[in-house]
Amino acid sequence: MSPKPVVLIAEELSPATVDALGPDFEIRHCNGADRGELIPAIAEVDAILVRSATKVDAEAIAAARKLKVIARAGVGLDNVDVSAATKAGVMVVNAPTSNIVTAAELACGLIVATARNIPQANTALKNGEWKRSKYTGVELSEKTLGVVGLGRIGVLVAQRMSAFGMKIVAYDPYVQPARAAQMGVKLLTLDELLEVSDFITVHLPKTPETLGLIGDEALHKVKPEVRIVNAARGGIVDEAALASALKEGRVAAAGLDVFAKEPCTDSPLFEFDNVVATPHLGASTGEAQEKAGISVARSVRLALAGELVPDAVNVQGGVIAEDVRPGLPLAERLGRIFTALAGEVAVRLDVEVYGEITQHDVKVLELSAVKGVFEDVVDETVSYVNAPLFAQERGVEVRLTTGSESPDHRNVVTVRGTLTDGEEISVSGTLAGPKHLQKIVAVGEHDVEVALADHMLFLRYADRPGVVGTLGRILGEAGLNIAGMQVSRSAQGGEALAVLTVDDDVPQSVLTEIAEEIGATSARAVNLAD
Repeated sequence: MSPKPVVLIAEELSPATVDALGPDFEIRHCNGADRGELIPAIAEVDAILVRSATKVDAEAIAAARKLKVIARAGVGLDNVDVSAATKAGVMVVNAPTSNIVTAAELACGLIVATARNIPQANTALKNGEWKRSKYTGVELSEKTLGVVGLGRIGVLVAQRMSAFGMKIVAYDPYVQPARAAQMGVKLLTLDELLEVSDFITVHLPKTPETLGLIGDEALHKVKPEVRIVNAARGGIVDEAALASALKEGRVAAAGLDVFAKEPCTDSPLFEFDNVVATPHLGASTGEAQEKAGISVARSVRLALAGELVPDAVNVQGGVIAEDVRPGLPLAERLGRIFTALAGEVAVRLDVEVYGEITQHDVKVLELSAVKGVFEDVVDETVSYVNAPLFAQERGVEVRLTTGSESPDHRNVVTVRGTLTDGEEISVSGTLAGPKHLQKIVAVGEHDVEVALADHMLFLRYADRPGVVGTLGRILGEAGLNIAGMQVSRSAQGGEALAVLTVDDDVPQSVLTEIAEEIGATSARAVNLAD
């Protein structure tokens, strides 16, 4: 067994990818497109890096007993079974912004190429034919470009083509008209866009809703001089319908970088001289490949260090503000303490966050707390990926409550749960000082201030003299040193709570003896060392 985490690189990636991983990993290589080579190779690795040729499906994930992260050096995830990965607790990361400039530039190139017949004229001239009149094109200036999908790539295309003097319209039901207007783009319905556009460029993800979106019906609504470009995903433009439209003169030209089935080397569309086709070159620049490799390498480093990767596709939480990040381990440890105190899975779990930190998105603290709650409950490895699934499978309702007011502490996180018998258990914590010292500040109705430690005891009993001495004697006889202790009581002679930090794990026999000697109504030992 390797002392270092093992990273399997299943396809050719930029050398900068390995450099970005650094010396802390054992790097292995295989041909991921060869199933006979992939399945045995993935069995004992901690992470796998792929591009588009390697299918990391349910079979591969099941064979990968130690797998923690799947990294796709690119944008699309068609070759990764994200659902199977999530169920297995495997984080899936990609490089969502690595190729947006490259893809946008290719789309712009296809727009220009279809307007001026550049590839066809180039081929003819190299074949000894000087055919200026045959390849007369059209100007882009003052033409209308319809952008279908105004996401990051669509916006870049709109910005670049507006410099050609094009009028930009767009269809995107998820973009507000005011935002589009700020970019100088007019939002239209899809039908309106089809009717007015001289050029149409597609920039949508491939989903059941977008598959075949530009199909036979849509292609009967366009101008006969329209030129259609698809450098997004194959299948969004129906290839058979496009071929019919080109044949019947209902579409003037097309530029295609993607196809429904790839690799595609034989298509009816290739028979048309007015079709410019490229073999899925959208991400194929040295710069994009390097950006993608470096991006996912950094994500792999974070994931294998047990940290949350903000842009992991199957992890809730979003981008983590720097002020929020130190609270992640605190929330997770509070979740583990809650489970130890409760002794069962809660029916409802509330994660409450109060203070200045709530000016940021703190959803990730809820996720971290849920991860901690199930850490010592299930046999499987609990990750940021599958923690919400464990809650869902057990019928646990999880809620996040936030507020800017925190009277006693700058920020405080509380994990509160309702048990099956209606009892409520809660534990609250905060971070103190520039080193972010983790402290428990409340357990239920009892206020305390105890630094979190690897080994802790929580004892509830009736307040009376002699209990502290008894605790010292029993722990001393067991060879367990008390590092810290605080007692809180509701009233003299009422319920008392003792929170102790000790240097080693407390055996169950010692815990049982303590409970019997002091008449504890609850005695819980918490081991946070793992």
